[in-house]
Amino acid sequence: MSTSASDVVNGGISFWYADDGLPAVREPLPGDASADVVIVGGGYTGLWTAYYLKKAAPFLRITVLEQKFCGYGASGRNGGWLYNGIAGRDRYAKLHGHEAAVRLQKAMNDTVAEVVAVAEAEGIDADVHRGGVLEVATTPAQLARLKAFHEHELSYGEKDRELYGARQTAERIRMAGAVGSTWTPHGARLHPVKLVKGLAAAVEALGVTIHESTPVTEIRPKHAVTPYGTVRAPYILRCTEGFTASLKGQRRTWLPMNSSMIATEPLTDEQWAAIGWDGRETLGDMAHAYMYAQRTADGRIALGGRGVPYRFGSRTDNDGRTQPETIEALREILTRFFPALAGLRIEHAWSGVLGVPRDWCATVTLDRATGLGWAGGYVGSGVATTNLAARTLRDLVQQDSGQAGRTELTDLPWVNHKVRKWEPEPFRWLGVQGMYATYRAADRNELLHPSTESSRLARVADRVAGRH
Repeated sequence: MSTSASDVVNGGISFWYADDGLPAVREPLPGDASADVVIVGGGYTGLWTAYYLKKAAPFLRITVLEQKFCGYGASGRNGGWLYNGIAGRDRYAKLHGHEAAVRLQKAMNDTVAEVVAVAEAEGIDADVHRGGVLEVATTPAQLARLKAFHEHELSYGEKDRELYGARQTAERIRMAGAVGSTWTPHGARLHPVKLVKGLAAAVEALGVTIHESTPVTEIRPKHAVTPYGTVRAPYILRCTEGFTASLKGQRRTWLPMNSSMIATEPLTDEQWAAIGWDGRETLGDMAHAYMYAQRTADGRIALGGRGVPYRFGSRTDNDGRTQPETIEALREILTRFFPALAGLRIEHAWSGVLGVPRDWCATVTLDRATGLGWAGGYVGSGVATTNLAARTLRDLVQQDSGQAGRTELTDLPWVNHKVRKWEPEPFRWLGVQGMYATYRAADRNELLHPSTESSRLARVADRVAGRH
């Protein structure tokens, strides 16, 4: 029997923490300190950066400062999609040429395997299953977009991607209304919290200092300022993604975009037999306001999408609490795709924020004049992109400090990319609310009036977003 939104465990950071437990508490910064490298933010970007820097140069004194605990933000709340998508690739192709973007895509393809390999080497059991990524179309307009998307990916060198019709799609997953799909092997399902906990432990074992419950209020050259003291270092690396707006002077740098998820009760063997999904691919669709899902290691469906996309003034929530109407909207997506699961209980709902630059391009930067660096703006593709960003930050720091020269990673087109700030309020709030309302209207229009043409409303929303 299905549950009402009031019966769902709501917030509590995420289902992943409810499943694996909260981490042990690490000590806050005890006072003023110094280091060779300070990393602000204890999520995937910060921890991977600390990991690769310490591996490359064991003598470095590296300090990670985290406002709550490692993995409190998007790293502990995401959908567990380790895949090869990267925000901004098409724009980088326009700015730097197609071949530069192909190199960026190849680096992302390789990154999926890199994360899996490091997790295995460090003994991190993160429920990884390399089933690839399956993206499904359920309307004529979505099918047209899917075929165009498939061809576009092939043009960036992804020769092992496959296109399926309705029958082949049904052999992988029985999703109501599915008329086609595209699959790439460059993807895996994982448990986000098991990965971030294991990574934090591996980093500490290497000798990196992690201070939790230590919010950084201001970053300036060679200084990271906290209520407990200031840490001085030649390099200060900002790895704060959706929480960047809370730093002094960064309110309009990246917009904290909200994404929400639900997790069902475990399915029975009969229910799994009814819908298939034996390959445990990560699952997405071709809607404008798209959904993303995974089959968890313990037999649940975890499914996400946009709820309330943005809070006025770039505010972020504290515990992941999700509005009841968002829970119902995600439940509706689940039962529309899988009518056989109409009575399935939703056990947990949560939300988190991802970082969105004004041009929707992920970036990695090191300012050699100041020693300030940053990485982020992943627009929801961060589980893998954080790893590539971290290895790139490592190479940039080593290049700047004279320990190494240029590398393939420092020459990628997203390095040192500059982007303008978001508009001030209330224009920022009005623009984002209007954009997602228009995307949802476009999806409704395509459901009610089937056509191979995408809704014109979506093109309007794209222009508002700055995606084209």
